[in-house]
Amino acid sequence: MKFMEEKAKYFIDNLSKGSVRRFKMMIKWMILALICGVGIGFVGIAFLYSVRQVTDFRMAHGWIIWLLPFCGLLIMLIYDKFANDDHDRGTNLVLMAILTEEKIPLNMTPIIFVSTILTHLFGGSAGREGAALQIGGSLGEFFGRLLRFDEADRKIAIMCGMSAAFSALLGTPLAATIFAMEVVTVGIMQYTALVPCAISALTAHYLAVHFGFESMHFTITDIPGASIPTFIIIGILGILCAVLSMVFCSLLQQSHTVFVNVIKRKYRRIFLGGLVIAVLTWLIGNQDYNGAGVEVIARALQGDVVWYVFILKIIFTVITLSAGYKGGEIIPTLYVGATFGCAFGTITGFSPTLSAAVAMGAVFCGVTNSPITSILICFELFGLEALPYYLIAIAISYMLSGYFGLYRAQKFVYSKYKADYLQDRKK
Repeated sequence: MKFMEEKAKYFIDNLSKGSVRRFKMMIKWMILALICGVGIGFVGIAFLYSVRQVTDFRMAHGWIIWLLPFCGLLIMLIYDKFANDDHDRGTNLVLMAILTEEKIPLNMTPIIFVSTILTHLFGGSAGREGAALQIGGSLGEFFGRLLRFDEADRKIAIMCGMSAAFSALLGTPLAATIFAMEVVTVGIMQYTALVPCAISALTAHYLAVHFGFESMHFTITDIPGASIPTFIIIGILGILCAVLSMVFCSLLQQSHTVFVNVIKRKYRRIFLGGLVIAVLTWLIGNQDYNGAGVEVIARALQGDVVWYVFILKIIFTVITLSAGYKGGEIIPTLYVGATFGCAFGTITGFSPTLSAAVAMGAVFCGVTNSPITSILICFELFGLEALPYYLIAIAISYMLSGYFGLYRAQKFVYSKYKADYLQDRKK
């Protein structure tokens, strides 16, 4: 009897000590998450508002695109004078800071903020969520240092900041929560960051909604019933999206190398790149391929774009980012996916709207290697009705897109093809 009493006392003591320790940890992460959600949420709102304002101005004053080459010179000057990262690694630096002891300079926030606004104002083809990841990561690490976190906990703070910024801009808090945990190491989720990432993403999201920045949501019509032929078509689309993902990633990475080797002086490189974009825009006669292109995504999801739009967007984005302009690759990826899917549906006669939504998620998965995030994005943007189709295409795209990706710093830890860890595998 005495033995049982001692065991019970030992169990209760350890349980209480463990509970207190876990509760303290939860409080610590909640404090960080609220600081990130509010602080980075406000920065994200200011960034989103600025992007929208300069986009409206550019659409109303098309002549401003001819100043894009000179904008490029200004961006390059800003980075030369104020950036601490000699290699200008952008989002890759944020991922490296989570994987290693690399530090993210706080001045990354104003530099990428201003440079991305300039790129959008003068018509460069770039997104905004990539810049948001850099802003969130930079501020997240700063808040971690401010709270005197150790090295390991500062990595969680970086992910927390990434979720807050991503959520504030894209309006998908569930996807934002998981993306920061999933994108760093492919095959292994950083579950330690779940509580802070979830709270910061939701806080930033509701803050953005409170100030009038509603979440994006699209209604998908003409959804066919589940059948073997339908799933076969969706599977074929998933395969094509995997191929497109690999092509897009290869072009983005290889073209930068080509640009650097062919035009060695960076000021000349960014000037000529901007001039090419301006001339192409003049030749095409509209601004469908400049900026982020959210309006074109909406048209694609209504089945109202021509088949070659995704090709031109790839060309515009590759030139813009390879030349040295700033922004991100995520919205261009969604653009390419939606317009490619619409083209697939138009050519095959299979629901262009559903094809656009499916391809949007599948291409995003192929370039980020983040299948759970991709499924959540589809759920938050399009609803539940066609979720089985998104799931099939995303799963196929994840597997067949190989070890390609937008981010060189992304680490592949677990094989896509068999139950095995990858030992020191490099892309």
